[in-house]
Amino acid sequence: MQFQKLSFKNSAGETLSARLDLPADEKPQGYAIFAHCFTCSKNLNAVVHINRALAREGIAVLRFDFTGLGESEGDFSETNFSSNVADIVSAAEFMESNYEAPALLIGHSFGGTAVLQAASRISTVRAVATIAAPADRTHLLKFLGQTRKQVENKGEADVRLGLKTFKIKKQFLDDIGENAMEKALHSLGKPLLIFHSPIDSVVEFSNALDIFHGAQQPKSLVSLDQADHLLSSREDAHYVGGVLAAWAGKYMGMKKEPQIRKDPADNRTIVRTGRIGYQTEINANGHRLLADEPIAVGGADTGPTPYDLLTAALGACTSMTLRMYADRKSWPLEAVVVRLRHRKVHMSHCQNCEESGKKIDTIDREIELAGPLDDNQRQRLLEIADRCPVHRTLHSQVLVRSRLKENSQP
Repeated sequence: MQFQKLSFKNSAGETLSARLDLPADEKPQGYAIFAHCFTCSKNLNAVVHINRALAREGIAVLRFDFTGLGESEGDFSETNFSSNVADIVSAAEFMESNYEAPALLIGHSFGGTAVLQAASRISTVRAVATIAAPADRTHLLKFLGQTRKQVENKGEADVRLGLKTFKIKKQFLDDIGENAMEKALHSLGKPLLIFHSPIDSVVEFSNALDIFHGAQQPKSLVSLDQADHLLSSREDAHYVGGVLAAWAGKYMGMKKEPQIRKDPADNRTIVRTGRIGYQTEINANGHRLLADEPIAVGGADTGPTPYDLLTAALGACTSMTLRMYADRKSWPLEAVVVRLRHRKVHMSHCQNCEESGKKIDTIDREIELAGPLDDNQRQRLLEIADRCPVHRTLHSQVLVRSRLKENSQP
């Protein structure tokens, strides 16, 4: 996933910090805005993971810090629910002026409540999604506890929320009290996708049901089994992103990428790595793949490594070759499982190597043959495995010729 660091002005002229998450080819098919949870930031892990899944499907997502939070300017104590809604509208205006107007709004927790309110003020929005969102913005009052009385009596008070302390003023309470969510839901007029966990201890699942019943069709509710409120599990966040991308594509007017014509005379594999990170898009004869590096070495672990792909090629070629041979011989081979591991070993561990001071690449290959084969058939298939085309290529002299493409752009 590529990204651009951005900033834009809110309605009060304050600068809000943002990032635009982009597909690897930086050519989005649609744009979205992600509103984070109350007192969180745009860099919450769940937001990043969900946006990565959306970017993989061609959707660019703007995530930003609300006024007074994260890296954005402004005083949090002067903000309220209405100012959050206004920040979302400002983000949409910025996108329309500089990129493309957003067709999708996504909001997590209180950000979900805000996007439901903001949707009617952004004419280009075609679909809305909420994640663990309260159905009523007065839901926040329960987190204030006894501090609420201090705010009402003294006009302001410090409130401990999570690991940070924030100043809350009476105008915040007054704004929350003006609840217009029922009207906003009824008049939404856009497809709505609701994500919520039945074990959410911060915003109860009943909120999802209230949102669902209050909205008009088309609407969908996805139950996130075992997920917590912040989607701390990477798997849960990836699941939300994948489902959301599949659902949103229908409503965002995204065109399916035309299949690349398979020309036997030009069977090139096209590979592209962008400006940030190691995530690499691969187009292999019209089929799209991803490659990456592990997190430990600076990657994002969004796909197999180049050596993973190399061993996968050998494994696939091995199993296909054995399948073809067994079919030709009418042998009862039911399935082939090939397990491979690549590593580098010292030549001293190699019986057939001339030099002992260097390391060589080795691939350990274990072949499992299922079916009522006799010993002679099994031994013959093992011999045939060494004759698969990729195996023979790896053991032959390979010439790689490189050249720079003319007029290439940086």
